Amino acid sequence: MSERPPRMIPDPDGLNADFYRHLATGQVHFQLCSQCSAVHHPPRYRCSSCGSSEYRWVASSGHGRVFSWTVTHRPVDPGWAHEIPYATLVVEMDEGVRVVGALRNLSPAELALDLPVVAEVESVSEAFAFIHFRPA
Repeated sequence: MSERPPRMIPDPDGLNADFYRHLATGQVHFQLCSQCSAVHHPPRYRCSSCGSSEYRWVASSGHGRVFSWTVTHRPVDPGWAHEIPYATLVVEMDEGVRVVGALRNLSPAELALDLPVVAEVESVSEAFAFIHFRPA
């Protein structure tokens, strides 16, 4: 039996690096504007609602609903080939922002719009983690 090739691990920078460092702790966090309490993802330097540059990172409930998805039948990264076919989801989180992550514990054929899901975090280093979603 052949060994699986390693998965490509991104090296995020800027505010994305902050998002993934928080994620690598094992829980999803989002930016919260300190002025108007708007929640942001992807992270940004200024609030799109009020323009403030003051924010903090807050833990997410981890719950959301499937907004959209795509199913991959031919991976670009050989490290994911053993999971073919796999679904990549866009999930609208309870906090109102959308996040992209992989589907777990459900066949892509069983996906449905508005399906309740919960986030699971797979930390691969202190600086990066993958987000997976499973049915809630």
